[in-house]
Amino acid sequence: MKCKITNEEIKPFMSFGKMPAANGFLEKKDFKSEFFYHMEVGFSKKISLFQLNKFSNPKIIHSVNYPFYTASSEYMKTHFKKYADWVQKEYLKSYSKLIEVGSNDGTFLKNFVKTNIDYLGFEPSKTVANQAIKNNIKTINAFFNDGNTQSLKKFQNKTDVICAANVIAHIPDLKNLIHAIEKLLSSKGVFIFEEPYLGSMFSKISFDQIYDEHIFMFSITSVKKIFELYDFELIDVHWQKTHGGSMRYVVGRKNKHKINVRVHEGIIKEKNNKLDNMESCLEFKKNCDTSRIKVVDSLKKMKNDGKKICGYAATAKSTTVLNYCNLNTETIDFICDSTKEKIGKFSPGTHIPIVPVSHFHKNLPDIAYLFAWNHKDEIFSKEKEFLKKGGSWFSHVPLQK
Repeated sequence: MKCKITNEEIKPFMSFGKMPAANGFLEKKDFKSEFFYHMEVGFSKKISLFQLNKFSNPKIIHSVNYPFYTASSEYMKTHFKKYADWVQKEYLKSYSKLIEVGSNDGTFLKNFVKTNIDYLGFEPSKTVANQAIKNNIKTINAFFNDGNTQSLKKFQNKTDVICAANVIAHIPDLKNLIHAIEKLLSSKGVFIFEEPYLGSMFSKISFDQIYDEHIFMFSITSVKKIFELYDFELIDVHWQKTHGGSMRYVVGRKNKHKINVRVHEGIIKEKNNKLDNMESCLEFKKNCDTSRIKVVDSLKKMKNDGKKICGYAATAKSTTVLNYCNLNTETIDFICDSTKEKIGKFSPGTHIPIVPVSHFHKNLPDIAYLFAWNHKDEIFSKEKEFLKKGGSWFSHVPLQK
């Protein structure tokens, strides 16, 4: 295994075994031809970067029927409104230029439609991009990379902000991405991106954050080291509640910005928590092994006690949980979800049927495994009746309100 940035040899420290594509929800006729790979994770000592050994082809992941729309979550819509307001206040002026990488259905960019900001989104999934275009949000249906940005003459060396959220960890060729950014940003322009935070994943033991689309799991230390390789520097960081704990990183050209003290404080904190070395990774592996045993034993006991168990939300993260813990229809009867592209299909690898949320309401289980634990507040608010009728939520991460 080699680091995807430095090309150094890395020894995997943890294996999740045979794993399917995280968002590969499939029909019964496709069971025999389903794709699997051996999922392992490693850690680059040079740049303190947690990363996957293998990953699915991005062109396959973001195919015509990519099953995720940001606007499906009220919580995320609110978050992106606040994100847009913050970007505009801190880094944009009248007639500034802004590009979003992985703009999805335009939930973030729609906040700039009625402004004088010259904005543009890049979204590789056709159905998702078309939704944005249908809503009159300027979107290019393509991957953001050095080749696809060559024709953006009016943005080259003039873009004030390039931003992204939950996208950069999905891009295997970060070198190409950074080259594209380098050509587009103005002298004092900034690249702002949010990603699930390594420290949060370790502390919550949220091993389900690891799947084929999450090629990297960033920390403040790793982001600083990566961008320093390309004459950029990390100038600010902001912790975010989203996805169980994320970090917002602000990157600029070297020696063009004052570096906020939060960066230095974050680096020191990570060093104290050993996030900059292999020791924390080995502790995480140990904790994951313990968590898996606890999940399997707890569900087995519930089932033996005659409890009816279902899954709530057919997420990419649920694929890791189900396959890592070897959970199938012997334990979980069905998984409910609100995404129409998933309903009527089956979970990747374990082939549990995906049903509409209405089925959950009509067939209330005793236990619901909350796979979308990062949206628990929104879901708890919608599903109060489930608790009133004696149901219980279950997860491998703490669900305290």
